[in-house]
Formats: sequence, C-alpha cells, structure tokens
Amino acid sequence: MSEKDETEDLSAWGDALAEQADSEESVGDSAEADPWGDALSEQADAEASAESDDVSSAAFDQLAAERGDGKNKVDLDVLLDIPVTLQLEIGRTKVSIRNLLSYTQGSVVEMDRLAGEPLDLLVNGTLIAHGEVVVVNDKFGVRLTDVVSPQDRIKKLK
Repeated sequence: MSEKDETEDLSAWGDALAEQADSEESVGDSAEADPWGDALSEQADAEASAESDDVSSAAFDQLAAERGDGKNKVDLDVLLDIPVTLQLEIGRTKVSIRNLLSYTQGSVVEMDRLAGEPLDLLVNGTLIAHGEVVVVNDKFGVRLTDVVSPQDRIKKLK
C-alpha cells in the first residue's frame, strides 16, 4: 500500500468518524464532539503536507472496529496475544558474593528444597502451578501436578 493510499484511508476514517459524531450529536446521544474523528482528520492532513517519506503510520484495524464507548462487548481475543514470562523454579538460596565468586565448573549449590520436590511454575512472577521434570524426545518438559486455584492466586496478590 502506498503512502498516498494510507493518507487517503486515514483521511476517510477521520471524515467518517467526524460525520458519525455529528450525526450522534444531532440525535442527542452524545453532547461532546468526537475527538478521534478530529484527530484522525488532523493527522491525515499533517501527513499529506509532510515532506518526510520515512515516516509510516500505524494501522489499528482491530481497534478501529470498536469505538470504546463501553456499549460494545469486550473482545478478549486481544488479550490472548500478550506475551508473558514463564519461569520454572527448582529452589532458592542466599549466598554471599564471596561464595558466588568462588564457584567453578562442577560446584554444587545447595537449594532450599529436597530432591524429588515439585518445581514451581511462575507466570510473570506469580505462582500458577507445581510440576515435575519430564523428558520427551530428548527435550525437557514439565508435567503439571497441581494447579493453583484462581482464588488462591488472588489471595497471594493481596
């Protein structure tokens, strides 16, 4: 899509949103002007007059479908693509910097758990489940043995 087409699309969106806001005001549903329509029109005008070719506009196809006025049902599919950090914790220990610097290849670090105890599965630092290490096709994996209930997770957050 060329930059001219993008500018025309933005201008058309801005004009359509402004027109919709005007029609809503005339019906009496909304007493305020639609700042999004004005902003998109202003952005399209600014991009048309800009001489720099290296600036590209962002596409908000999914967000443009909903106005965000609270009347539409929330689309949870947007949240499903948010990345999270998954951690497996076998144990913890505290050591001094002196001991840490003395570690070499083959050093053994004693953890606060016994051998055979389950691992902790953390998502963004929150305990979600306990599990055990398994090997499948020469790759490590984790078999979940106990999933923490949502109520318990919320209690731990407070």
